[in-house]
Amino acid sequence: EVQLVESGGGLVQSGGSLRLSCAASGFTFSDYAIGWFRQAPGKEREGVACITLDDVGTYIKAAVKGRFTISSDSAKNTVYLLMNNLKPEDTGVYYCAADRRCGVYYAGDYFPTDFHTWGQGTQVTVSS
Repeated sequence: EVQLVESGGGLVQSGGSLRLSCAASGFTFSDYAIGWFRQAPGKEREGVACITLDDVGTYIKAAVKGRFTISSDSAKNTVYLLMNNLKPEDTGVYYCAADRRCGVYYAGDYFPTDFHTWGQGTQVTVSS
């Protein structure tokens, strides 16, 4: 059974940093892509970053490029999302998800595919 468990969320002041972790189990790590998504209150869920675990290719949403970095540790079956210079608009529930591929870049921005396996989410709150 594929399982994803997020951790690392919390309350941080504007300008601060957080590192989220997504621990994966139940599948061959290198066969998949892991994406990070977020959902703010009253808004649709959006994909912010993704990494393909076979070649460690990365995709970053234009809105967070330069502030967010996605990485992986295959020895720990874990994907990380490092978020720097956080802003109040980054507040939301952050989810990681697994699928066979990340999606595409189009017009300079990242558009995720439909991911089918999700974690439970971790809350990130950025105060002004």
